[in-house]
Amino acid sequence: MDASRTVRADELAEVQRIEVASGAPFREIGMTRVADMPPLPLDALAAGQRAGRLRVAVDAADRPVAFALVDLVDGAAHVQQLSVDPAYARRGIGRRLLDEVARWAAAERLPALTLTTFRSVPWNGPYYARCGFRELDASGLTPGLVGLLLAEAALGLDPADRVAMRRAVG
Repeated sequence: MDASRTVRADELAEVQRIEVASGAPFREIGMTRVADMPPLPLDALAAGQRAGRLRVAVDAADRPVAFALVDLVDGAAHVQQLSVDPAYARRGIGRRLLDEVARWAAAERLPALTLTTFRSVPWNGPYYARCGFRELDASGLTPGLVGLLLAEAALGLDPADRVAMRRAVG
């Protein structure tokens, strides 16, 4: 990744393409339902873009290769989606985007980053743990995170394999 920046409105379809491409590795581990999930809707991406909470990592030609969409959940910066084009995977791009989101959150005086992810998928829970996130037990879940986990279960994601995680900032 040469740089990152706020996404431009004309790049939202490319963000969707990156999200779809990043789902392909789930197919390789038998999680076809996850691999086949549609990308975030353009209106949700546009709202994130307008709010300055949709960042892209770009290549040397300024083309998006990864993105992070952040929302606010219970007073924390919630990483709603982090996706890296598989052609650019394993280069530290996702980690650098997370670190950038953490700097943004600190500047906004938010105490932490949160996210929900798969506990057992190597490039999910274990990856985020290496990036400084810790798994939240039931006592650490905020109402908003509980709601997100319930919504994910309603979409058919296995609640036994879903986890909420938190990383302090600052």
